[in-house]
Amino acid sequence: MPARGRVRGGDIGVLVLSGSSGRIEDERCRLLARAGLMALSIRWFGGVGQPPGICEIPLETFESAIEALRAGGARRIGVLGVSKGAEAALHLSVLLPGIDAVVAVSPTSMTWANVGPGRDGQTRPHRSSWTWRGEPLPFVPYDTSWAPTPAQPEGVPVAIRGWYERSRQTFADRVDAATIAVEKSTAEFVLVAGGDDAMWPSLPYAEELAARRRAADLPVRVISSPDAGHRPRLPGEGPSPSSAHFLYGGSAAANAALGAAAWPHILDVLRGACQGGV
Repeated sequence: MPARGRVRGGDIGVLVLSGSSGRIEDERCRLLARAGLMALSIRWFGGVGQPPGICEIPLETFESAIEALRAGGARRIGVLGVSKGAEAALHLSVLLPGIDAVVAVSPTSMTWANVGPGRDGQTRPHRSSWTWRGEPLPFVPYDTSWAPTPAQPEGVPVAIRGWYERSRQTFADRVDAATIAVEKSTAEFVLVAGGDDAMWPSLPYAEELAARRRAADLPVRVISSPDAGHRPRLPGEGPSPSSAHFLYGGSAAANAALGAAAWPHILDVLRGACQGGV
């Protein structure tokens, strides 16, 4: 079992997944627990005996955490993930039976290449972020010729949204196979995204995901703000830590406002109160 955060009582269980920070989301679990939900966060890479990066992570890694929620009395299961954790959450809802709700914060609509090294310590050649039943999922590689414009001085945080946009164009022939088939998921969806996301274009990705759901006449809600960035903050959470490497976009106020707008929809979908989509 991966290293885990806290579990609280309730008959609705929520697996809480961080992004590429790899942190255990204790604060978010406490927030959900105060709302009467059972919340569990796990470390799924970077821990003892785990790959040091997000490289060919077995999606089965999350099965034991979901079973722990069920063993704790959860009769309804949700997965709340942010960024790379949202990527995992979307895949899990397609591949695993019994996931009732997905909250994808700053999501992608496709599988991307690894972020950091695999068990072999190597970052290249690019490999998939995920595997399922021993097979790597199709993925979009990164265009290694990309550089920020204008060029940034050494040590200054950079926005890498353009890297993802360029890579998608460069490897357009890989996109269809790498697209997450959310139209095959029976879960209810809430997608939360900011238009000023500087990490990757999460709002266009969310709109693509929603379009696939709506085309299949499946429930989905998109909660968005043009001014928020990659790290919306839910009511009661402190500001997100800054990074020495990356710009995330948005402002503290805009990120908090998007989180506040999304919060009732998040609780609705986790509790099973969503009716249709918006």
